[in-house]
Amino acid sequence: MATATLLSIDEYLRTSYQPDCEYVDGELRGRNVGKWEHARVQLLLTVWFGTRETEWAVMASTEQRLQVSATRVRVPDLVVLRPGPQPDVLQNPSLLVVEILSPDDSYSDTQERAGDYLTMGVETVWIVDPRTRTGRMCRGAEWIACDRLEVHGTPVYVDLPVIFSGIGDRA
Repeated sequence: MATATLLSIDEYLRTSYQPDCEYVDGELRGRNVGKWEHARVQLLLTVWFGTRETEWAVMASTEQRLQVSATRVRVPDLVVLRPGPQPDVLQNPSLLVVEILSPDDSYSDTQERAGDYLTMGVETVWIVDPRTRTGRMCRGAEWIACDRLEVHGTPVYVDLPVIFSGIGDRA
């Protein structure tokens, strides 16, 4: 069995990785990236939020490092923030975190990431699955499956059928 090399958080934060890795309790964790449907949904969601930033008074970013605790840095697919100056590594809870599932993602890893965001204080987490063309939103302990994902108390939403229609036919 391979032994993981432990790395300090300071060393992680000073280093760039291609693609970026997450940092969890001293270990680097690779992210599942590069699959067509995942990348396409990420682009479509980015455009969705980007065209509505002014209207909704938000800012969106992709693959932004988010320090969820003293020993963990996650790199969500998309974050939506309230406007204002932002550090290179986000340390305050965002309004919304979106994770887009890749075929290689496991349920337990996805739940662990979502738990980190919620524990940090992120208001809403969405998990979008391009393969099944479904989405779930979480506020607190409640996970709700629906076609229209929303951030409660804000104008922020996404109609998943519109996003999924932009993926194209399955191979």
